[in-house]
Amino acid sequence: MRFFILFFFFIFGLIEAQELKIKADMFDADEKSGVSIFSGNVNIMKGDDELNASKVTVFINTERQPTKYIAEGDVSFSISTKKGAIYKGVAQKVIFAPLSKEYYFYKNVHLRQIDETKEIIGDEVVLKTLDGKAHAKGAKSEPVMMIFKMPKDQE
Repeated sequence: MRFFILFFFFIFGLIEAQELKIKADMFDADEKSGVSIFSGNVNIMKGDDELNASKVTVFINTERQPTKYIAEGDVSFSISTKKGAIYKGVAQKVIFAPLSKEYYFYKNVHLRQIDETKEIIGDEVVLKTLDGKAHAKGAKSEPVMMIFKMPKDQE
């Protein structure tokens, strides 16, 4: 049976008043340790953001604020930043630190910035959404690849 779990941001003590909806085939939680594990066809929606994965682990602190999300297994995502940038992509593992608004993407990362037609392909990518910075690293056998669309008058 597929579980449907609905969390509201005020439950976790998050800053924004948007609804956080998590769907998964299974859900396990340990309130004492502050760890919740969602597994099997996990889908997370918050505003315009979406994440899909095989498994997502959510860590919360004593104030019931999420401190880290770890998504694993064929992760796909769509992220909108406060500055209006839109990112879509895939990776095998994604770690999100909600307090610093930083994303860490690992293994077979393909990250596209939709609104500016930029792409990063690598083995490890860090996206800092508050200050608009990114860092990428290639695998041992393959370098990082950056793809930009250039206006015709700049070719």
